[in-house]
Amino acid sequence: MAKSYAVDQAVSNLIRLAVPDYLIISLDDDGGDRPRRIDPRGTVWLRDGELGEPDIDLSPPTYHYTHRIPVEIAAYTSSEPLRLVLDRMATMIAAPIKADRFLGGLVNYIDVTALDLVNINVTGGQTQKGGMFDIIAQYSTDNPL
Repeated sequence: MAKSYAVDQAVSNLIRLAVPDYLIISLDDDGGDRPRRIDPRGTVWLRDGELGEPDIDLSPPTYHYTHRIPVEIAAYTSSEPLRLVLDRMATMIAAPIKADRFLGGLVNYIDVTALDLVNINVTGGQTQKGGMFDIIAQYSTDNPL
């Protein structure tokens, strides 16, 4: 199994354990749109990670990747301010990452970026607020595949 796939799967499993009450949808990064419905409890969209170009050591051949995994979150307006709900969702996802910066030994280091608030436009519906951030995993491998 490719290390990039293993990292994507480990992050997906981590998120599923961190926020079990939310609908989690993994999207292939083929430019496809996210589903139009937001689950009443909250929804997390997880896209395929982006590897970028590796830094390469030649002897022995080692490829150092910075793997960005985009995460999008959304929730309905409730009795609490939506910003607070989105911050709570992001914090719940970030907590296990903070607790295990090495993803069980799979990566050299893992972290999250800051939460960016975005408008989610739904055809025929009212504009909702959502959030986006990246999970960044850094790791090395002897095989670029």
